[in-house]
Amino acid sequence: MKKISSPCIKNCKYDYSYTFCTGCYRSGEEITNWVYLSEEKRLEIIRLLPTRRRKINN
Repeated sequence: MKKISSPCIKNCKYDYSYTFCTGCYRSGEEITNWVYLSEEKRLEIIRLLPTRRRKINN
């Protein structure tokens, strides 16, 4: 199984009103712990990102 890469786009802007980065849409905890997370947990987070993106862009 291919390792799931970080969704970081090197455009870090942490929005405290949404509690996640508006560049990659991950929480501070998810960003900090990414390298330690299982592939299953990474995939779970990746699946949440489109919903978070829509929340900001609407």
